Order: sequence, then structure tokens, then C-alpha cells
Amino acid sequence: MITLTEISARIAGRLLLDNASLSLPSGTKAGLVGRNGAGKSTLFRVITGDLGSETGSVSIPKAARIGQVAQEAPGTEQPLIEIVLAADKERAALLAEAETASDPHRIAEIQMRLVDIDAHSAEARAASILAGLGFDRDAQARPASSFSGGWRMRVALAAVLFAEPDLLLLDEPTNYLDLEGTMWLEDYIRRYPHTVIIISHDRDLLNNAVNSIVHLDQKKLTFYRGNYDQFERQKAEADELQTKAKAKNEAARKHLQSFIDRFKAKASKARQAQSRVKALERMGTVAAVIEDHVQPITFPEPEKQPASPIVAVQGGAVGYQPGKPILKNLNLRIDNDDRIALLGSNGNGKSTFAKFISGRLAPESGEVKLAPSLKIGFFAQHQLDDLIPEQSAVEHVRRLMPGDPEAKVRARVAQMGLATEKMATAAKDLSGGEKARLLMGLAAFHAPNLLILDEPTNHLDIDSRRALIEALNDYEGAVILISHDRHLIEATVDRLWLVNGGTVTAFEGDMDEYRDLIVASGKKKEEKLQPADDATSKADQRKLNAERRASLTPLKKKINEIESLTAKLEKQIQALDAELANPALYEKTPAKAAEKAKQRGEAAAKLAAAEEEWLMLSSEYEEAMAG
Repeated sequence: MITLTEISARIAGRLLLDNASLSLPSGTKAGLVGRNGAGKSTLFRVITGDLGSETGSVSIPKAARIGQVAQEAPGTEQPLIEIVLAADKERAALLAEAETASDPHRIAEIQMRLVDIDAHSAEARAASILAGLGFDRDAQARPASSFSGGWRMRVALAAVLFAEPDLLLLDEPTNYLDLEGTMWLEDYIRRYPHTVIIISHDRDLLNNAVNSIVHLDQKKLTFYRGNYDQFERQKAEADELQTKAKAKNEAARKHLQSFIDRFKAKASKARQAQSRVKALERMGTVAAVIEDHVQPITFPEPEKQPASPIVAVQGGAVGYQPGKPILKNLNLRIDNDDRIALLGSNGNGKSTFAKFISGRLAPESGEVKLAPSLKIGFFAQHQLDDLIPEQSAVEHVRRLMPGDPEAKVRARVAQMGLATEKMATAAKDLSGGEKARLLMGLAAFHAPNLLILDEPTNHLDIDSRRALIEALNDYEGAVILISHDRHLIEATVDRLWLVNGGTVTAFEGDMDEYRDLIVASGKKKEEKLQPADDATSKADQRKLNAERRASLTPLKKKINEIESLTAKLEKQIQALDAELANPALYEKTPAKAAEKAKQRGEAAAKLAAAEEEWLMLSSEYEEAMAG
């Protein structure tokens, strides 16, 4: 049992925890959620003892081991497998002592303890964890210094997982994982035998890996049983009850106060009035539900969508060194309404492909055709460093809008989802999420026809990720998305492409099937990601797919026309509803009101017919594509 009692803590003079209490039974898998800056990482520091609390106490079983990912990733010359094995300090100490021990009784004790902690299978367990996080056997034997910072953080994560502490604290572990690593970690945490508290904004991770949610809000901690979806429902129900209770409380207080105000001056009613005063004091007040407003994100709509395909690649190859392509045999097309997610482990070429499509990398060979006047917007996390530290969001946008009035510039910044009070803040002082919003807004500034987003969610909390989902679903251009957030992928895309084995191919399954493949294999193997079909060669299959798409072009065009018609009818109905809602219309021109009502009925009938036809044709199109 872990118990926090009346904890208060400050960072830089700011109170983040105020008499907060929490109890977690042993073996709990808890997701710690709350808005960015609420104090989640501060709570971890209080639990580990790295930050003292002003009030209260933390109670953890005396012998319990606490583990968290080291803040500095290992960069030594040690092989990865040895770094991970060394994380089990007891095993390492026993093995070292066994080399020098001479007392037969002590040797026996050492060997018995090694058996008890399953030390002899340690190397296999360490290798399995490293494999799950993306390191093959060859990589496990390489020194940590040969890997980049992000990959070293994976080694640090592997080390703490291997040590198997009694209390495992994970702070945004998926920020340096790819989708495959995130899926593996989700499964690992679900099966972890001890207590876990994980800070994460990954909705799928919080739905599938934990059995409870701890909500840090208004400096307090609240425990909810169940996953994140269940927490949202429980929270909404509790907020609704609290709102009703507050209204009821205010009505009762108002009634008592009214009696006091009316009769407190009358001698005959003085005693009753005084008793009401005491009742009012005893009643107290019910706190209002404080709603955190999340700024929406808006991507400007393309002025004109070019005809499909907007990108067509035949026999393409791309890389960073001449003669050494990262990706080759690229034969694909992107249509103006495509929503594509790129799957594949880090290092397979997803970002390379995104740079290739965006024009940042020239093809080594093959033919690339772009639609005339095609505009492409590109966002990647590493571009956060491209922001000018001393310049505000307004100054960044003003450079793109020379001569425009200040109000128009600020309105454009607001569309990016930055609050008014943050518009004049220097970029270096913005949070990671605010920087990401600004950079996405700058990437989409010129209303691109194709928007490429490479890991856009690393600094966004759950509510901001929801705002991004809504923005992408409202956006009318094509989208290519690279993300380790499965919920974002499932909510915004309709096509999956696999970057694997030095090329890019369509993945015909859904995310559940992809997850099953990743988790079942324990590591990414090309042969397990590709369907075993020798009947048709890849080249022939691509040709068949292209011919099938071409034959369905008229049907797809008809579907697009109906979508445009339904959009026009919906706007027409909205406009008529607005007119018909005006009482003056019926008083001054009843005949016109009758005509408007007739028009509204006709438009509604047309809309119903159009929607029915759209459903029928869309079903026909999907069946043909699946066949």
C-alpha cells in the first residue's frame, strides 16, 4: 500500500499540491493524468523523496524498491545488454561476490539466492525487453555511445523495466518510442507484477495498460477505478452531480437569506431570523465545477484542391548518400482526400519518406509527379528548434503577414490554438505544447493541399490531442501522419502504409491486427508483417491495385459530388432555420415565411435522398476496393 497524506509541495514558489491525499493498493496500475503544468512530475519527486513536502507524509513499505527512468541516458562504451543486466544491482553484486567467495556456506547462500531471483534467465529477459523496445541481437551488442539520445533513453527504460522495482514510476515513456515500441510497452505494463504509476497523454495506453486513474486537478488528487474512458464518464457524471448540488445549495441559501433580510429588523421575528443565520452558516457552499478551456486548433482550408492524384511516384528511390537509398521501389499515389498513417519501427525510413514527399529530399531515381500548384505543409518535432527563441508567436506570424493590421495577425495566431495571454510570450518561454501548436500553425500557414505531420503529439496533453483530432477531421486537404499515438491514428486516417524492408507498401489490416502482429512477435520481423502470398508478385499486385483504382474513378467522382451537394444543402438548411427562427418574419410577411418553410422541407428531402445515395455508393466503393 502506498499512502500520501495531506501532501503540499511548491516549485519556484508556485503551490502545485495542496493537502493532497491518495492511497494505492499494492499491484495497482495507475495512470496519473492532469493538464500540463499541473504538477504530475512534481508528485513523482515527492514520492521518491527528491522533493520534500511542506506538509503531510508519504508512506511506502520499508523494503519496497522504487524505480524510474534515469534522466540522463547511458552513453558509455558498454554494450546495451550489459547496461540492462547491471540494473539488477542485487544480481550483479551476488555474481561479483561469487567470483571471490571461499566460504562454502556463503557460496551456497549466494547460489540459492541467485536461483530465487531467477538470475540464470536474466540475460534472456534483458534481451527480450531490449527486443521489445526495438533493439535486435546485433544492436544489443553495440556500445551505448553509438546510439542517438532517443535510442539511449530506450536503453534507460529497458534497464528500469528489467530491474522490476516494487513501485515503477514512468513519466511520459512513449515520447521516445515509436508506435511499435508503445504497443509492446502497453502489453508489458499490463502484465507487470508490481505497482505502476505512469504519467501519459496516450489514451490507448491509459485504456489498455492500467486499471485505475489518478486525476491531479486544482492541486488535489482523486482516485478513479477503471481505465481512461471509464474515468472520463465518471468525471462527467460527478461534475454534473456537483453542478446540480451547487444549484440546489444556492437556491436554499437564497431562500434562507431572503427570510433573514426580510425579518431580521422585526422584533417578533428576530429569534427565527437568527436561527436562519446559523443554519446558513452550517449549510456551507458547494464548490463550482471549474472547467479548463482548451484552445481549439484550426488548419486553414486549401483555396482549391487539385485533381487526384496529387502525388504519383513510379520506381522511386531516396536516401542521404548517393548509391545508398534508404527507400527504393516506391510505386504509389496520393489522392486529394487521402488520410494516410505511416507504420513501421523507428529507423525504417518513415521520416525519410515524409521528407521525400514534402520535397526536402530529392529522389535518387524514378519519376515523381506533383499536381500543379500543389502546396505541402510539413511539421516535425525537431523543427521546434527552428523557432526564434526571443520572438513571440505574434512576431513569428507577422513575418508571414507583412503590412497586415495587428488584429488580423493576432486572429491568425488564435487559430493556431494559442491563448491571448500567450501571444506575446517569447518562444523560449512557451511550453512544449504551445511551441508545437505554433509550429503546426506555421507549417499550415499557406493553406496546404497536403499536410504532413511527423510526431505532432509529443508535447500535447489529452485535451490538446482531442483538439488536433478535431482540426484534422475538419481539414479538407490530404494528410500523411507519423505518430505513436494509436488513438490519433484511428480517429483521423483511413489508410495504413507500412515502411519496412526498404520500401513502402499498403498495410491492408487495421490497427488491431497490426498491434497483434507486433505484440505476438515481440520484435519487428519483416516476414511477420507481410502477408504470405506467393500466388501474385508484388509488381503484379501493384498493377492490379492501380487498375482497380482507375476503374473506380467515376464512382469515386460521383461520391465526391454527392458530398459537395450535401454540404451545400446543410448550409442552405442552416440559413433557412436562422430565418425561420425570427418571429418578425411571421408577423410582417407570413407568405414569405410559408415559402421559406416550404424551401426548408424541400432541402431536407433532397439532403435525405443524397445521404442515402452516398451511403449506397460508398458501400459499393469500399466493397470493390476490398475485393
